[in-house]
Amino acid sequence: MSSNADSHVRLNAWVTGMVQGVGFRWWTRSRALELGLTGEARNLPDGRVAVVAEGDRSACSELLGLLRGGGTPGRVDDIGEQWTAATGTFSGFVEA
Repeated sequence: MSSNADSHVRLNAWVTGMVQGVGFRWWTRSRALELGLTGEARNLPDGRVAVVAEGDRSACSELLGLLRGGGTPGRVDDIGEQWTAATGTFSGFVEA
């Protein structure tokens, strides 16, 4: 039998495409907050956006689906993802 703590995960996603300077981080933050997630969306020097989201596995999966869904600002070409255990590092979701 699993507990709620077992369903909490960390999603690390690296989003490639035209995702900087188009409101992508703001949009991601808004969707994450609607889903009850904590974490951050951060511009990387190579033009990607790094998204770290922690919370319920189903909510993190839903966020990943939204990122891939085509309704984001800009253009998403590819997303790399990594799933790990949640760390509890974040208290909200921010644009870093």
